[in-house]
Amino acid sequence: MGSRTFFHHREEEQKEERQQSLQMTSTTRKKKFKTSEEEETFSPSELSIAAALALTSEIPQDYKIRREAAILELEQRGQKRVWFGNDMEKLEMEVIRNCRLLRVRADRKALRRKAAEKARMEKEYIELRSGRPPMFWIPLRVHAVWERMEVKLACTVVASPPPQVTWFKNGVRIDPRLAPAGKYKIKNKFGMLTLHISRCSMEDSAEYSVEVKNQYGEAYSFATVLVRKYYGKESGFDSEIYRRSLLAREADFAFPLKPLFAREKEPFTLSCYFSSDLLEHQRDITWFRDGEMLQNSECRELKYQDQEASLTVSCAYKEDEGFYTIRVPSLDGYKEQTAYVFVRDAAAETAGAPGSPLNVKCHDVNKDCLILSWVAPSDNGGSPILGYYIERCVAGSEDWVPCNDKPVKTCRYPVLGLAEGQTYQFRVKAVNKEGISHPSKTSDPVTTYDPSKDKRVTVIPYDEGRTIEILKDDLEGHIKIPLPPTNVHASEVREDYVALAWDEPDPRGREPLNYYVEKSIVGSNSWQMVNLDMPVNSPRFALFDLVKGKSYCFRVRSVNKYGISEPSLPSEPVTAGAKLATLPPPSQVLAFRDTKTSVVLQWDKLKDGLEPLGYYIYCRETGTEEWQTVNNKPVTCNEFTVPGLKPGKEYVFCVKSVSEAGLSESSPETDPIVVRPAIACPSAPHGFVLLNCGKADMTIGWKPPKRKGGTKILGYFLDQHDTSELDWHEVNIQPIPQRVYTVSNLEEGHLYEFRACAVNMAGVGEVSAPSDVFRCEEWTMPEPGPPYDVKCTEVRDSSLKLHWEAPLYTGAGPITGYYVDVCEEGSEEWKQINKQAIAATHMKVSDLETGKCCIFRVRALNKAGIGPPSLPSDPVVAKTKPGTNEIELGVDEEGFIYMAFEAPEKNDSSEFIWSKDYEGPPDADRVHTEEKGNKSKLILKDPSEKDLGIYSVEVTDVDDDISASCTLTKEDLDKLLKRSHEIRNPLIKLISGWNVDVLEKGEVRLWLEVEKLSPNAELHLIFNDKELTSTPTHKINFVKGKGLVELIIQNFCDDDKGTYTAQLQDGKAKNQFTLALVDECFAKVAEEADAKRRQWKKKQGPHFIENLKWKVTETCEVLLTCKAANLRKDTSFQWFFNKKERAGGVFDPQTGIGTLRIKKITKADEGQYKALVSDDRGEDYTQLDLTKGAFEDLLKELCRISALSATPLKIQPTEEGIKIYTDVKYYTDYMKTTWYHKEKQLESRDRLKAGSTMNQIWLHILNPTDADKGTYTLQLFDGNNSHKLSTDLSGQAFEDALAEHRRLKEAAVAEKCRARVVQGLPDVATIMEDKTLCLTCCVSGDPYPEITWFKNEKVIVFKDRYKMDVKGTVVTITIEKVCNEDTGKYSIYVKNKYGSEIGQVTISVYKHGEIPTGMEEE
Repeated sequence: MGSRTFFHHREEEQKEERQQSLQMTSTTRKKKFKTSEEEETFSPSELSIAAALALTSEIPQDYKIRREAAILELEQRGQKRVWFGNDMEKLEMEVIRNCRLLRVRADRKALRRKAAEKARMEKEYIELRSGRPPMFWIPLRVHAVWERMEVKLACTVVASPPPQVTWFKNGVRIDPRLAPAGKYKIKNKFGMLTLHISRCSMEDSAEYSVEVKNQYGEAYSFATVLVRKYYGKESGFDSEIYRRSLLAREADFAFPLKPLFAREKEPFTLSCYFSSDLLEHQRDITWFRDGEMLQNSECRELKYQDQEASLTVSCAYKEDEGFYTIRVPSLDGYKEQTAYVFVRDAAAETAGAPGSPLNVKCHDVNKDCLILSWVAPSDNGGSPILGYYIERCVAGSEDWVPCNDKPVKTCRYPVLGLAEGQTYQFRVKAVNKEGISHPSKTSDPVTTYDPSKDKRVTVIPYDEGRTIEILKDDLEGHIKIPLPPTNVHASEVREDYVALAWDEPDPRGREPLNYYVEKSIVGSNSWQMVNLDMPVNSPRFALFDLVKGKSYCFRVRSVNKYGISEPSLPSEPVTAGAKLATLPPPSQVLAFRDTKTSVVLQWDKLKDGLEPLGYYIYCRETGTEEWQTVNNKPVTCNEFTVPGLKPGKEYVFCVKSVSEAGLSESSPETDPIVVRPAIACPSAPHGFVLLNCGKADMTIGWKPPKRKGGTKILGYFLDQHDTSELDWHEVNIQPIPQRVYTVSNLEEGHLYEFRACAVNMAGVGEVSAPSDVFRCEEWTMPEPGPPYDVKCTEVRDSSLKLHWEAPLYTGAGPITGYYVDVCEEGSEEWKQINKQAIAATHMKVSDLETGKCCIFRVRALNKAGIGPPSLPSDPVVAKTKPGTNEIELGVDEEGFIYMAFEAPEKNDSSEFIWSKDYEGPPDADRVHTEEKGNKSKLILKDPSEKDLGIYSVEVTDVDDDISASCTLTKEDLDKLLKRSHEIRNPLIKLISGWNVDVLEKGEVRLWLEVEKLSPNAELHLIFNDKELTSTPTHKINFVKGKGLVELIIQNFCDDDKGTYTAQLQDGKAKNQFTLALVDECFAKVAEEADAKRRQWKKKQGPHFIENLKWKVTETCEVLLTCKAANLRKDTSFQWFFNKKERAGGVFDPQTGIGTLRIKKITKADEGQYKALVSDDRGEDYTQLDLTKGAFEDLLKELCRISALSATPLKIQPTEEGIKIYTDVKYYTDYMKTTWYHKEKQLESRDRLKAGSTMNQIWLHILNPTDADKGTYTLQLFDGNNSHKLSTDLSGQAFEDALAEHRRLKEAAVAEKCRARVVQGLPDVATIMEDKTLCLTCCVSGDPYPEITWFKNEKVIVFKDRYKMDVKGTVVTITIEKVCNEDTGKYSIYVKNKYGSEIGQVTISVYKHGEIPTGMEEE
């Protein structure tokens, strides 16, 4: 027996994955068996064999060196290699080669020992192998493959006896018979197990395992298969994209982004919704407008929140119109959606004014000038645009300055006179004959600067980043007088201006340059300086007001502080006033269907290299004259989708080119096109169901495609597949028109699946997914088969109509009824709707919850029982869709009763299917139908009760359900028959019956109004059986266009009493209307007419146009006013009260207003008031009764205003107590006042006194105590309402008031008891010498005061001639024999403990014969 070397090579794979770690394991029950990827556990005998081999083996030196180097390299890299495939074969070959060397070099004796040992081992091994549990010799390994590739999982198992093998995917057993044909192939040859998976998809990524078992045990091996999708360069097994792809499914757009219609100067928000929250790598959302990325700004906000990304513009302008694109990153690039945002013109301030210009931009910016351009508006307001006005302002201000006096004809204009280094903004207004537009959006800020400045600076780098700047001006200091400019030419020639440009002189010199421009008419030798008063700072200049048609040459001079240069060479001749022509319109404008609300337009671009700024599109509904603007911002492409159109309506379109000269003429109109979806291939059918089955045939049914492609489905192609075979086979060659088909020639007991595709005039649609697997086995059950084709029509907010087809397999007997079940979407609970079986194949389902999504199914019933349920219907939401039409029930112009239904969304191939009572079309003998455009009309030929019932209509070949129904009841039929009779036997409709009006002069007008009549209408007016004719006293007016009949009677009297009848006839229509003017009716009209005549005569002189009325002012004064008219200078005005003339009134002859003011009204003012106006033409008067109820009403109003004028309650301490009061404008006894203390009504008593004055209401609390604390309320009743005022007399307020009361009381006592000089002393006393003077006065005080007299402020000593006598309160001073020395000021001073007072008198003494001072005049 030969020797064999066992070499155990063990390495582990520990490669870190960011998403998940793939690893391969093997497990064994009863006995554990490890794979080559796991650590081995050796027995002692095996270890001894390995040790012997190690001792006897001689390993080559180079192999050791290579092995050490490899180990060192692995340690440095921190990794371990995994050997698979060819590497393992090389290793085995190397082991064999080493074994041969060992056998040659080993000692033969040692080899014999090893051979014997090996023989013994082999013997034990064979004995052991004769019966052992399974063990994986080579386990499964991990596989990673690309999508659509094949993968083979293989492993080697050792077991005796051979084990039973089972494969699993994610713990689920793999059965090739249940999987698609050819998907799995399983083999077991000589212990090698293989699982072959063909055309891998992402769903095949899973953990696969194999189970092997025999009677000794069982073992398992696991391996993961990863199917990867190609993501580009960044893809890879350990890439970030791969890691993210394993985390969660990416979010997608929930709904398509739809066009948005906004309005200028108003905000708008464009929202995009996602199916789920965006993953971390998807959060970098970007928005674009016309390819330009948008950022957050002051007027624009980009936001993502709650699965919604939104773009909000706070103030929309036309520049914001365009294609908006939202882009969301994804693993394979990005996902995006695009929608067009339309910005409509703001409402014009003046009707007919044009829309605002847009895209205002600045070009060729210099130190003091620039060129401004803009785009003409799409809407000219109905009249041609005459030009544009330009305005500018300094950035940051709102002071807009006009730049031009006359309108600019083109959309380009040079702006001069700017300041260097200043920042400006511009805006433009369009003007037509009707007015001026709104201003355009402000241009971006632009700063004027010298564009040649950078060219005159040379930058020299040196020393690692440092630079030296050399100004060309510094090198040209020798230049004094400047050189002339060069290259003078016309850069722009327009109808309004000529723009000149030139090059600076070179060398220019150090000093700043200005320029003077000169012009000359070609052919003359005279030059005229154009800008003498305003030198130009930059080499640009524009000339205006040149004579149109004349040719000019121009030259320029340079000037600096040293002088002026020679003139430049003249420019080439330039002809002024050349009008810039507009571009031609595009040709071949074609319109194509797109969706039910949009149309695609295409047109040819302009030829001959003409490049417009863009195109404006206009549309018009056929039958109208007004063109509507589609876009307000020019589109540069030659294809555009026009959204927002009315479904089913017919439109025509035209396009205009946009250029600097304005808008072109309109292109030729497109052919009229009806707005309907474009025809396309249908989507796939769905909902396959087995309806009947025989031994060799199966009847299959299916549901129609959800998208029919805008036209009729012509048929279906059906394929079948035997699950035991690989290939599919077509069932039919010609399209099947129905959705039920019997497939024959099948094998009994075989399993079959089916698929189908629909075909329409656009072609064959998508192939459906395979159906469920059906077994070909003859049906013998007694119950009926399933109903089919369950569908919902007439879906409204709370109801719908359910239809289905009867089962094809009836079972043991005929169908006796049906049960209908409902289930909310997402739930698995089915609820039976009808308790009793219904016999019809339709059912009205009511009481649904609005907005709830449900599905329905139907079960059939026969005598054997209830059969299996039908396939559920498509989910349906109980909600009336916007724009849903109902059946119109009416009578046409010829009197026929009809039912009409309009469906704007119908297709060309669509049909209106009418049904009565859901049992089929109505009887053709009783109705006939008419179709015109989108409308179908069902007309009743001979209406009767036989026509009562439910009429329904359904539109075919449309994607969404379009259906409706109405019930024709006996009541409805009676109304319609009556209306039909009225149409066929018409009556002139009465709008307003006979009316009687008394005119201002007392004339009586009898009139009636009917519907508008034709010019051929006739009138016969009958009065008391006699026909009236128009006379001056009885004038008849018959206005046929308005349907007006009137009779005007001049002097209405008893002769006009009677019956008036108007007989009208207009073609077939006729009617008559009668007025009976007798008895009380006549008397009332006659009385009013007589009064009006008298009133008219009265108004020929002065008269009152406003009768006497009263008003209470805010100051509680009563005003009586009236107004007279037709006055003259000699007209007099008088006031009377109770038949007596009253003075105090005011009359203004200019206005005719008379006013009587009663300042403080009292009971005496109650009575009759009268105002009289008169002159020689007559007189008139007006009266006002202010008695009883009227006077009470006035007092109530007076009290109301007075109560409202009441001030808040105030607290006033007095010497007697505390006074609480309020001030009012005017108080009367009619106003009821009530005082409350702590909600208890108060009455006047000893300590509480309530009272009032004309302007004050008060409550006086005498000698207050603590019991008087609390809240005091005054209730004022004005006769209708109560008004309450409150104040709190407690706490500090009470303490302060009480203290002040006490102080005042003490002060009053002191004032009462203090010493006083009461009376008696005159101011001056005159006396003759030698006379005796007596001065007497009264004093008071308690205690009695001390008395002191003073003369000239000196105390008088009473002796000799001076004597004082005190008798009680009377004090007398006597001076005997007065002399001149007694002249002076005398005063008496009285004093006690409470105070003092002084009384004074001046004494004048005169001699005998003199006249006393002050007596001269007398």
